Amino acid sequence: MSKEITSREQDYSQWYNDLVIKGSLADYSAVRGCMVIKPYGFALWENMRDALDKMFKDTGHVNAYFPLFIPKSFLSKEAAHVEGFAKECAVVTHYRLMNDPNGGGIVVDPEAKLEEELIVRPTSETIIWNTYKDWIQSYRDLPILVNQWANVVRWEMRTRLFLRTAEFLWQEGHTAHATPEEAIAETRQMLEVYATFAEEFMALPVIRGVKTESERFAGAVDTYCIEALMQDGKALQAGTSHFLGQNFAKAFDVKFLSKENQLEYVWATSWGVSTRLIGALVMAHSDDDGLVLPPKIAPLQVVIVPIYKGDEQKAQIGAKADEIMKGLKALGIRVKYDDNDNARPGWKFAEHELKGVPVRLALGARDLANNLVEVARRDTKAKESISLDGVVEHIEKLLVDIQQSMYNKAAAYREEHITKVDSWEEFEKVLDEKGGFVSAHWDGTAETEDAIKEKTKATIRCIPLNNTQEDGKCILTGKPSKERVLFARAY
Repeated sequence: MSKEITSREQDYSQWYNDLVIKGSLADYSAVRGCMVIKPYGFALWENMRDALDKMFKDTGHVNAYFPLFIPKSFLSKEAAHVEGFAKECAVVTHYRLMNDPNGGGIVVDPEAKLEEELIVRPTSETIIWNTYKDWIQSYRDLPILVNQWANVVRWEMRTRLFLRTAEFLWQEGHTAHATPEEAIAETRQMLEVYATFAEEFMALPVIRGVKTESERFAGAVDTYCIEALMQDGKALQAGTSHFLGQNFAKAFDVKFLSKENQLEYVWATSWGVSTRLIGALVMAHSDDDGLVLPPKIAPLQVVIVPIYKGDEQKAQIGAKADEIMKGLKALGIRVKYDDNDNARPGWKFAEHELKGVPVRLALGARDLANNLVEVARRDTKAKESISLDGVVEHIEKLLVDIQQSMYNKAAAYREEHITKVDSWEEFEKVLDEKGGFVSAHWDGTAETEDAIKEKTKATIRCIPLNNTQEDGKCILTGKPSKERVLFARAY
């Protein structure tokens, strides 16, 4: 199996595509720029979604659903918002097809033009705030803490499976508050929810920070983010949470009567993560033999592969495997007994290694006679033979150890790839030779930020929260600076 995968050193981009396709996560579709998420990939997304959904509900949020189509006039109500998304919008202009009277096949019926064109949802702030206008009259109606799980369309010209597609799955939270303090607290809270999910479920260390003005979400006052580092030294934005101020409330005239009997505009947030997280998962942990998936969200946590000759051995091994599976399932562990007769054990080993199953048990007739089972862990490829008597408890502890070990490995890599520099020469050298996050002084202007991006393709990923304040000089202009920011080349 591993021979079919391009190595990271040879071609990192092709290695990534190989893993997504051959690891059965996704496939290309007949629609340019769109993907098919295969059952194994969707099972991974479901586990991520279910964990996040519980975290949202634990913080008081509820789910709803809003339309896929947005009247074009809604987007034009918030100028910065429409400018940020205009180039990515898919537009519905007609509602019916017809047979071409000239024999040219199916054509758009010119008589079926929409009175107002509709935008296929790139994000839902506008349609939701138009709805909130009817929901909010008084401070008693606040806060509104709503999330939706949905698909969105952003017309991308250069696409990559999971990382950048014209259509993708995500969640988007949209909340309404009576005060700016409440809204800012919500924005920060949801950033922490995302960071906790990334670190505890994805085994992915992230840096919590705030975006510069140039990198903010269109229509936001502040954008908070979590930034992760991939194995090729490039950064990936793994989630964002936006303090929207009163921008959308003013655009859609959403006011409430305060406790002081004053009519005021509502304060807003929005926040979201997408199937892009699957791309992050692949690039942060996997190796040249296939996917390496964290146990907490892996579709399968344990696979049992029997090794036998004849029906009698198969029946004996099957009975013991059933016993092990019963014990594992009682603990909530996702396990499969792979007794497919159409494939040899070696092929199965390679297949489950490619798919990143965290733990593999190999159980043969000789093992059974000796009351042993071979246990292999995917992350380190270490193998050991252990007693069948304590195998269930051993695996339970092993899954916890694998989860933590994967996080520790990714965190160590990240720490090795955060480099402080104080000159332009150092900055360029680190970017080209080492990669990762470059911690450097910046003069705070959009002009300098753009110039650095133009020269190096590196962007300011974030200004870390609780950032150390220190006097320094901008690496490009030499102008005074009060703090370092994190630069990186990114996906």
